[in-house]
Amino acid sequence: MSHHGTEGHADADRRGGATGGGAGALAVLELLSRQAPPERYAELVDQARESGMPEHELADMERAVHLAIGVGHTLARHERREAGLDALTDTARDLTLSYGLEDLLRSVVRRARRLLDLDLVCLSLSGPAAQGVRVVHASEGVISPLDPAGLAAALDEDGLGGLVHTHGEPVWTEDYLQDRRFAHTVALDAFVRNEGLRAVLAVPLRLGGAVVGVLYGVDRCARRFTSGEIVLLTALADLAAVAAGRAGLLDRTRAEVSELEEDSSRARTALTRMRYIGEAHGRIMDLILAGGDLGHVAKAAGDALDAGIEIRDPGGRVLAAAGEIDGLDEGAVAKAALDAHASRRPARAHTPGAPGDPGFPGFPGTPEDSEVPEAPEAFEAPGVPGSEGEGAGEDSGGHRTWIAPVIAGSEDLGVLVVRAATPLTGEDVRLLELAAQSVALLLLMQRSTAVAEGPVRDELLDDLLAEPRHAPGQIDQRARRLGLDLRRPHVVVVARPEGGEPGRAVVWASSYAYRMSGLKTVQGGSVVLLLPGTDASAAARAVSGELGPLLGHPVSVGAAGPGWSVDSVPRLHQEALRCLDAMSALGGTGTAASADDLGFLGLLLSDDHDVDGFIESAIGPVLEYDAERFTDLIRTLEAYFASGGSPTNAAEELHVHPNTVSRRLERIGELLGAEWQKPGQVLEVQLALRLQRTRDILARRRATTADSRPPAPVTGGAGPVPGV
Repeated sequence: MSHHGTEGHADADRRGGATGGGAGALAVLELLSRQAPPERYAELVDQARESGMPEHELADMERAVHLAIGVGHTLARHERREAGLDALTDTARDLTLSYGLEDLLRSVVRRARRLLDLDLVCLSLSGPAAQGVRVVHASEGVISPLDPAGLAAALDEDGLGGLVHTHGEPVWTEDYLQDRRFAHTVALDAFVRNEGLRAVLAVPLRLGGAVVGVLYGVDRCARRFTSGEIVLLTALADLAAVAAGRAGLLDRTRAEVSELEEDSSRARTALTRMRYIGEAHGRIMDLILAGGDLGHVAKAAGDALDAGIEIRDPGGRVLAAAGEIDGLDEGAVAKAALDAHASRRPARAHTPGAPGDPGFPGFPGTPEDSEVPEAPEAFEAPGVPGSEGEGAGEDSGGHRTWIAPVIAGSEDLGVLVVRAATPLTGEDVRLLELAAQSVALLLLMQRSTAVAEGPVRDELLDDLLAEPRHAPGQIDQRARRLGLDLRRPHVVVVARPEGGEPGRAVVWASSYAYRMSGLKTVQGGSVVLLLPGTDASAAARAVSGELGPLLGHPVSVGAAGPGWSVDSVPRLHQEALRCLDAMSALGGTGTAASADDLGFLGLLLSDDHDVDGFIESAIGPVLEYDAERFTDLIRTLEAYFASGGSPTNAAEELHVHPNTVSRRLERIGELLGAEWQKPGQVLEVQLALRLQRTRDILARRRATTADSRPPAPVTGGAGPVPGV
């Protein structure tokens, strides 16, 4: 019985122990369910030991506590992993929203610091995402002032960042200052000491296989980073890299969209300009078809280009103009005209010493690698040397002065000289080309018209020169039907080509006469032109300057005029012929002159013997000076020549001091010009003085004769008056 009793108590003791052990395990489970900290488990074990819990039960409780703590750690890791996944999910969702790059990177840094319980987190970017410069774009937990560019350079070029950029893998250390696996720099170590940093984890931001930045996680205590922490920070870095790539893509897309918008704007502007050019060219062509002349075409082109325009013939003479062109450098214009004709494209006049501006490719003088300026901005158009220099002889608008060739096939018809208010665009230059073509067309039409009307006009001039003369009234009516008014001043020009085939000269003369609203005929191998105007010398020079280069050999030109009637034409023709013969006799073949240009020879050759005109041209200023100031410079001149050009002898004859004669001669030099004592001019002055003296003597004789005549008898039956 005692045996059974003893066994019963043992069983009871085992059940009691089991019951005690179960209570301890339940207490451990309750702490585990409440996620109690490890110190609460230690308190439970201490209470059980103090209550006298048997050793085997106490061992079971300690075992349960150990397992519970392990389960707690596992649960904490799962929670951290879930939090990390949530953070990654939130970051990935942020990427789909319209956050900017800086906001996304700050969000990544903030989440990394919170999830990994770090003291400092910063992120640096380099490459395209940071325009080639490494910069700390986001940081959190920094105490001291931060230089983003300087800190990024120190982090990425040395230390852990340098290793990350080199190997493209995460790098970490438990204690940065004590770790000698990588190079240290004074600046970075000073920053680490100032911040009190120790453990550092650096992971790469990879984009397309390249490292574009580094994400740093730093703790102010020594710390061993777990694989889960490294994986989580690496995942956040990958999302940051995606954000950087996305931002770069957005920037490139925006830039491309902006560029496309600019291209579209330029295209619309160019289309508008091309439409304007087409309309302007259409207006010019309408003017030509409606019978407009060169002046109308020049004005229409000038209005379209907002420029002054001159239409010049091959000899440089202005045929028509619109607007004002001041300060042209004719040397630069001549050079640009050669360039323009050589390239058959407009060229810009170049002023030496003035700054040029980039030109249009394809135009003379333009660098091949230059780019076409974008319309409608002003180019500064093409690199045919152009400028805006200042100073003597410089073209003040050189960079806006253009020369366009007027050509028909291989024939040079002249040039357009254009001075624009603003630099020309590419479309403006195209309009200039079209305007030059329109001028060429008009000149050809005028030539064709001149050729068609040539026989009629030639016949009229032949009748004007014929002997015996036709009825002046009929001649005048025929001239009016051709648009000529012979009562207006006109000159006669006779041009004789010195060799070569005269056919080209005749064709040119037809066009020239039509262009100048005159008449033309051919007599004795010479071209005869009747042209409106009052300056025979200028007309002769213009004909010589244009016809000579065209024929390629000398042309002798004589002119006379002006005349104001139908009857004056034959007389002027004879004077022009005598002038031409005198030039040939004097060895002046190939030159141009009028009777006035030949001085006293012209007086002898002219039909009207214009003595007054000759005296006025030779000594007129001296006569006018004497009349205005009641001086006697003419008498001083006569005494000077009578004494053989000696001021001293002249002073004795005039009974004045020699200095007085010298001063009078200086005044005469100011009136007649510095070369008045040269042989040619002094001969004309002496002849004019003799003519003037002779005219005065004859005038006095006429007056004396008139005074000496007896009065005419008074008739009418009244008889003589008494006392008279």
